[in-house]
Amino acid sequence: MDEHLKDRIVVILAILSAVFFFGTLSSCNSAIRQKAARDKEMAQRLALEEKMGKFSQEKSALEEKAKAKENEAQELKASLETTQKALVQEQLVNQSMREELQKVTKVKETLEENLKQAAAGGNKVKK
Repeated sequence: MDEHLKDRIVVILAILSAVFFFGTLSSCNSAIRQKAARDKEMAQRLALEEKMGKFSQEKSALEEKAKAKENEAQELKASLETTQKALVQEQLVNQSMREELQKVTKVKETLEENLKQAAAGGNKVKK
C-alpha cells in the first residue's frame, strides 16, 4: 500500500508540476504580449509627441507671422491716417487759396473797372 500511495503522490505531483509548468508558460506568454503591446503603445506615443512638437512649431511660426502681419497692418493703418490728415490739410489749403484767388480776382476786376473809368474820365478831360 505504501507503494500505491507513493505512486499516487508521484502522479499528483507530476500533474501539479504540469499545471504549474503550463501556468508559467501562459504567464510568460501573457507577459510577452503585454510587453509587445506596451512597446507598441510607447512607439505610438513617441510618434504622437513628435507630431505634436512639429505642430507646436508650425503653430508658433504661424502665430509669429500673424503678429508680423498684424503689426504691418497697424503700420499701414497709421500711415493711411497720416496720409489722410495730410490730404485734408492740402484740401483746406487749396480751398483757402481758391478763396484768396477769388478775392484777388474781384479786387483785380474792381481795379480794372476803376482804371477803365479813370482812363475814360481822363480822356474826357484831355479832350
